[in-house]
Amino acid sequence: MKSTRIFLCIAAMGLLFSGALAQAATVSGTVTNKTDGKPAVGDNVVLVDVQAGMAEVAHATTDASGHYSLNKPGAGPYLIRVTHQGAGYFIAAPDAGPGDIPVYDSAAKVDGISVEADVLEIESDNGQLTVNERYLVHNNSAPPRTEYSPHGVEIVLPGDAVIDGAAARRPTGLPTSTKLTPTGQKGHYTFDFPIQPDEKDKNTLFQITYHVPYASGKFTFKPQMTMAADNLAVLLPRAMTFAAGAGAAYQPVPPEQQEPGIQAYILKNATPGKAMEFTVSGTGSMPREGQGQPSSQPAGDAGGGSDIAAPGSQPGGGIGVPINTPDPLSKYKWWILGGLALLLAAAAAFLLRKPAGGVAAGAPIGASLAAASAISVSPGARNSALLNVLKEELFSLETEKLSGTISPVEYAEVKAALETVLKRALSRKQG
Repeated sequence: MKSTRIFLCIAAMGLLFSGALAQAATVSGTVTNKTDGKPAVGDNVVLVDVQAGMAEVAHATTDASGHYSLNKPGAGPYLIRVTHQGAGYFIAAPDAGPGDIPVYDSAAKVDGISVEADVLEIESDNGQLTVNERYLVHNNSAPPRTEYSPHGVEIVLPGDAVIDGAAARRPTGLPTSTKLTPTGQKGHYTFDFPIQPDEKDKNTLFQITYHVPYASGKFTFKPQMTMAADNLAVLLPRAMTFAAGAGAAYQPVPPEQQEPGIQAYILKNATPGKAMEFTVSGTGSMPREGQGQPSSQPAGDAGGGSDIAAPGSQPGGGIGVPINTPDPLSKYKWWILGGLALLLAAAAAFLLRKPAGGVAAGAPIGASLAAASAISVSPGARNSALLNVLKEELFSLETEKLSGTISPVEYAEVKAALETVLKRALSRKQG
């Protein structure tokens, strides 16, 4: 009896071991420096296990050809991260095919950085003003290089502003929480986040959410630009009142070109030192999802990962089209109004719906997800693309935890939600 049990244990261990070997695989690819077109030699490459607390399970160094090879121990979701000149780049580990990764040389300052738009979304709530401010930043450096330093893009907030959160988004990715560093001057902060070269029409986005006291029902903003912006845009509920300051040449967007309940004002060529003051008064909240939807919302571009529709081709490149043409904010407003939570909700809805179910062209989701639903590809391909997005966001979440930019409670809630969606997506993919 004892020998039989020993034999059965050995057999079971052998089956488990053979099963593990069957799932193990090798992931390999080439890291290419797109600044000079040459292989990236000597870069550190890491395989990260998404479902094991972002544990680093394999390491490699690129050889003289930029090639790397990593042993993937199982079939779960993994990420591949490569560090080049201090800046990190990562992709979802492919189930098949090469895991090629582009990187760029980096510097504290590079030519070709420009701000397309500084967009302020303002609403009032319980005696305070809540402001969601976003900076759309281009990197058109030639040759392409990443601008990166711990003291990167500088922003200026009202002196009595209380920061609620900060986020940033690479040209191909979802917004993720990031660190704001005070400069020592009141209201001045910098983002610790790289500005990678644009990927076709996709750029880098910085977001800051804050609130200011509003007991009097009136507040004056005195924007200070540290970099010239093609456009400064102010969006607020129609129930509130906007008044431009002396010399500030804001142009109102005609009501018929805006969504119900929203008003918008645009100041072109917002350069440092230019008059940009404005005052808001009254109370009101921005429309939420389901409270109106544009019939002509663009479906987004087909590349995936961009949360803002493609910039126009006109000179200046910003919100761009002349104020007397239809819908000058159509590129931005529904991503602006949606917020970060909508992106996650839309990802869950898209992944968990029946494969045969289509998404209407005007569905209120982030452009990256609208683009994926608009492409005429198989459900499996769409699910794989969105699965990669979820893997990337889990990686970002763990990075935030390590850097201390997310609270333990928020970390637990977001991770649980992401893992639930990811597991459902994996089960559908495998099915």
